[in-house]
Amino acid sequence: MTASHSDSLVVLFGATAGAYGAKLGSDERELILLVWQVVDLHSKKVGTLHKSLVKADNLELSDQCQEVSGLTPEGLSKAEPLDRVLQQFSQLISSDLKLLGRSSYTLCTDGQLLIRQVLHPEASKKNFLLSDCFYSFYDLRKEFHTCYPNSAPVKDQTIKSMADYIGLETDETEEDFGVWQVKTMVAIIFSMLSETCITDCRFTDPETVKYKYETGPCSKSEAVDSETVIRARGLPWQSSDQDIARFFKGLNIAKGGVALCLNAQGRRNGEALVRFVNPEQRDLALERHKHHMGSRYIEVYKATGEEFLKIAGGTSNEVAQFLSKENQVIIRMRGLPFTATLEDVLGFLGPECPVTGGKEGLLFVKYPDGRPTGDAFVLFSCEEYAQNALKKHKEILGKRYIELFRSTAAEVQQVLNRYLSTPLIPTLPTPIIPVIPPPYTIAAGSIRDCVRLRGLPYTAGIDDILEFMGDATADIKPHGVHMVLNQQGRPSGDAFIQMKSSDRAFLVAQKCHKKMMKDRYVEVFQCSGEEMNFVLMGGTLNRSGLSPPPCKLPCLSPPAYAAFQTAAAVIPAEAALYQPQALLSTTRTPQASAAAPPTVTYYPAQAAQLYMNYTAYYPSPPVSPTTVGYIAAPPAAVAAAASATHTPMLPQPGALVRMQGLPYNTGMKEILSFFQGYQYAPDDYNGLIQLNDQARSVLQAPKEWVCL
Repeated sequence: MTASHSDSLVVLFGATAGAYGAKLGSDERELILLVWQVVDLHSKKVGTLHKSLVKADNLELSDQCQEVSGLTPEGLSKAEPLDRVLQQFSQLISSDLKLLGRSSYTLCTDGQLLIRQVLHPEASKKNFLLSDCFYSFYDLRKEFHTCYPNSAPVKDQTIKSMADYIGLETDETEEDFGVWQVKTMVAIIFSMLSETCITDCRFTDPETVKYKYETGPCSKSEAVDSETVIRARGLPWQSSDQDIARFFKGLNIAKGGVALCLNAQGRRNGEALVRFVNPEQRDLALERHKHHMGSRYIEVYKATGEEFLKIAGGTSNEVAQFLSKENQVIIRMRGLPFTATLEDVLGFLGPECPVTGGKEGLLFVKYPDGRPTGDAFVLFSCEEYAQNALKKHKEILGKRYIELFRSTAAEVQQVLNRYLSTPLIPTLPTPIIPVIPPPYTIAAGSIRDCVRLRGLPYTAGIDDILEFMGDATADIKPHGVHMVLNQQGRPSGDAFIQMKSSDRAFLVAQKCHKKMMKDRYVEVFQCSGEEMNFVLMGGTLNRSGLSPPPCKLPCLSPPAYAAFQTAAAVIPAEAALYQPQALLSTTRTPQASAAAPPTVTYYPAQAAQLYMNYTAYYPSPPVSPTTVGYIAAPPAAVAAAASATHTPMLPQPGALVRMQGLPYNTGMKEILSFFQGYQYAPDDYNGLIQLNDQARSVLQAPKEWVCL
């Protein structure tokens, strides 16, 4: 029902069991009162004024509510629930319209909070549909400001301030709560319709509430206003764009405006960026901070248009064509066999869930070189087909089980952007040289000048550890911070720090033990260099003493440790130059400027003996608390440093690549074939790495298929 065909208004006022006025609906409290009256815009006649109490699930009233409204839990306990009250609301309005000889109407409220922040969210949570009349309404404050431009700004308007501006004499104490508000609003409307109005105001442009969220693609070239974007945090991992739209029910989300964020592994991280149609809607969304989605509360913060485009924006024509079919349900398939074809996927889904457009409704995700990733996106024309597809979650295709999830247009863009922007082989950053190359040796000895941090958040980096230690960072030895990583190269939750003395280590353990880092407390223990070295190699340190590394094979131990005298697995000196981002976050310094080059740590030959335990844990490269003394070096300086220290260095361009997940029967030829065509071997590689005769003979093969 549109306003252009409406010949009557229904002036509506409501109150909840909690906050009142500008904070109405911000505390998720339920509706407890509705008051309304029909107004004939042509004859300026009014219908009967109705007042109805609403029984809430929680009858506890806030002090402000009881003081302002005068209502009591006892009185509300005898009322009808909201869905029944709204049925009576529709029936009584129909009767009043018939008496006035009218057939259509539009709601008129004091501001937007009652409709957008109370009625729609509550109806959504209680799983019943509102009638069409609640999707179009007039905001009396906006209409009043349009009619009287010199009045107070819309956000500062109240019923009393509007009445005072036009000189209405009212006494709020003479009427019941809600009744005075509706009568005064009716008087204001009659005043606006009279000749005293400065402009021609006839209630012709109503506010609207979208019936449902519209999906659609977003281009990186699109302009997104930062005042329209929020970040929602704490979402259930299985939530979809429709779930998020339901959480913000009553507010108008822009088309394709829900972008679910993914973590480094391509899985949802519980955050989403949501774009609204205007700043006013965004401001209302911020009032839903810590409202609940099921049993979880959701945090809502401001975000920027740049952040939204980074997640939701895309440039691929293939993706744009795939998403050009609007109002489709998108399902993501994960774990597909690399040999799966379009026919295989269509056969897996079956006739009970037909794909929109057949093969055109399928989009395989691929690497830049065309290799499949095992992911695909599928379009369905309706919810029924999508539900049928989701029932096939973890069914078998070939020899693999397939995972199916609800997805969004923004997730399609995000996944494609991530895979298409992934370099095939990472390149080595510009090497740097130390101003004063500090010597570094792996700790040993029984002096208890080290501390062990246990229970670190898995997202913690070097910066977090230094901030956690506070003033004690000044007592850390150069290259004295060791993050312990597991077999997959991910943080294990442990770290070791070498202090300048045992006294300093004792003070740190006393001061920082069970201190909070982010949302976890961290245990800090004093230990010796020998104990630190032992744990880094995969052993355990507990109350019963030292336990050897859990391995059936002989443990890989450094030469300095005498308990297990076996050959040490040592990274060659050439591996001392590599990207620290692969293992730990780049350190920050207060003195660093925005224009400073990225910090990359150079490890001299003495520090290159990193002992790798492939059974349990291995240590990260040693890191200093600060980056003072390290500067980016031009190629000439690198060459001079190399010749002065006799340290073998990789010629430029060149890089060392670590490969994980190789089959156990992989040989050198298979590895070289895998990298065929991607990298050339410089003439002097033979002098860089100690090679056996077999490897040297391979390196003397044609250069176009040799890789290091």
